[in-house]
This record gives sequence, C-alpha cells and structure tokens, in this order.
Amino acid sequence: MAWIYLISAGLMEIGWPLGLKLAQQDGWRWQGILMAVVFMGLSGFLLFLAQKTIPMGTAYAVWTGIGAVGAFVVGVVFFGDPASFGRWLGAALIISGVVVMKLTA
Repeated sequence: MAWIYLISAGLMEIGWPLGLKLAQQDGWRWQGILMAVVFMGLSGFLLFLAQKTIPMGTAYAVWTGIGAVGAFVVGVVFFGDPASFGRWLGAALIISGVVVMKLTA
C-alpha cells in the first residue's frame, strides 16, 4: 500500500507546478493558486503515509522523480516547452533512477 501512496504522491506533485502555471494565465490566477495549494497538501500527505514503511531517501527520490518527469511531460505536451533530445534523455535518466530506487528498496 505504501508504494501506491508514494506513486499517488508523485502524481499529485505534478499538479502544483501546473496550478502555478495556470495562475499565470488570464482569468486563472486564484483558481491556479488554489489548485497548487491543494495538490501540495495532497502530495505531502500521501508522501507522509508512504514514508511510514518506505525509507525516507527512497521515498523522496521517487516522489520528486515522478513529479519532475510528469511536470516536464505536461509542459511539453500542453504548454509548448522545449523537447530536445537532451531534455528527453534527462527525463529518461530520472526515470531510470526511480526504477533503480524501487528495485533496491
């Protein structure tokens, strides 16, 4: 169950930078800020639950990795962020690190 909490926390981690990005759009300021705050709280709470059984370093690395790669993909797909080979390679390396952390936990 802890890994489900952790993966969910990582997915929630994608929501707060998305909320902050939306807050920069006309007519979305307060909705985006509220979205960011809600996702921060959910993400932190789920990480708290996951860390009851998953080592802190592993949990934090997986949590931030999912959030970083997810935010990168959302930025590329929905906001036209740069998608060079090097950026995709970096995302792949983050995913590789997360997989190794999971396999050795």
